[in-house]
Amino acid sequence: MKKIEAIIQPFKLDEVKEALQAIGIEGMTIAEVRGHGRQKGHKEVYRGQEYTVDLLPKVKIELVVSDARVDEVTRTVVEAARTGKIGDGKIFVFEVLEAIRIRNDDRGDSVL
Repeated sequence: MKKIEAIIQPFKLDEVKEALQAIGIEGMTIAEVRGHGRQKGHKEVYRGQEYTVDLLPKVKIELVVSDARVDEVTRTVVEAARTGKIGDGKIFVFEVLEAIRIRNDDRGDSVL
């Protein structure tokens, strides 16, 4: 099993969710986060004062999938989240050693 974490632009969340549901992925965790990559934020003017906004709003999507579906899921996220502009986000893939359903102690891929 693999855990996929995708950091994306907030306005792309619905498109990514719909694309994942279209390929049969339903379980996911979504969190509003803040951060920056290479762009290091931007400057804004508020009431005549210039401010540097260096932590930009993003959305983090976390999901665990079987090893066989990793490429399909990451490709789907990339296609749905891409705008072609800086700040589109990143995807990270981690190894998951075990998954356990708390309700009935199921383990492994059956939990997904």
